[in-house]
Amino acid sequence: MTFWDHLEALRGCFVRILVVLLLAAVAAFVFKEPLFALLLAPKSDAFVTYRLIEHFVGPLPVFEVQMVNIELAQQFLIHVKISLFAALLVVSPYILFVLFRFVSPGLYSHERRLTLRAVSTGYLLFLGGLLLAYFVIFPLTLRFLATYQVSADVPNVVSLSSYVSAFLMLLLLMGVVFELPIVCWLLGRLGLLTSQAMRRYRRHAIVAIVILAAVITPTGDIFTLTVVSLPIWLLYELGLRVVKRVEKQTP
Repeated sequence: MTFWDHLEALRGCFVRILVVLLLAAVAAFVFKEPLFALLLAPKSDAFVTYRLIEHFVGPLPVFEVQMVNIELAQQFLIHVKISLFAALLVVSPYILFVLFRFVSPGLYSHERRLTLRAVSTGYLLFLGGLLLAYFVIFPLTLRFLATYQVSADVPNVVSLSSYVSAFLMLLLLMGVVFELPIVCWLLGRLGLLTSQAMRRYRRHAIVAIVILAAVITPTGDIFTLTVVSLPIWLLYELGLRVVKRVEKQTP
């Protein structure tokens, strides 16, 4: 194939991806009720995370976030944004498949296997970060910030745009953080990271992880810090094992 043939094939890939993404976004837009029931579930004390905490520590104070919309077109724009976000999550395996099928003919068989393994693992890790953010980090952060008051004369009424922005930010942030083993694997293959350096700076990494967890979840309690820090530390240890394995495989 010539350069222009490759360019035409790539254009076809992007057209197929765009069509499937738009169809998924339309479907998500139509199913507004279940989509926003999932999105807004953490604002009520009936959410599964709060119920589990009550099961172990006893009854919690009644929790219900009062929400308001203060901009004329904001609800419609947020509906479109969440529909696109949901469509991207659902369609992302197809997007990865189309892009992989485009580049795979130019790869050797071992490169094809490595790429497929890295992309699949990275996708699963990203989903793991999203689930942790949805069921643990966002609910605990929301419960703390939505009930925090400088004075009883200042009630908390959360705007819809603020809620959605914090929701998406935390989900995407944790999804990216969970790519740590893949980043370690890539840096290890490039020779920019060694298992010896990761062991040497393990204590520094743990301190950085705790600081990151404190920034992500401003609740300040030891339980939340532990729940958020522990998975990231385990990912660091997994990255260490991955780099060590890369070193053994590298001649």
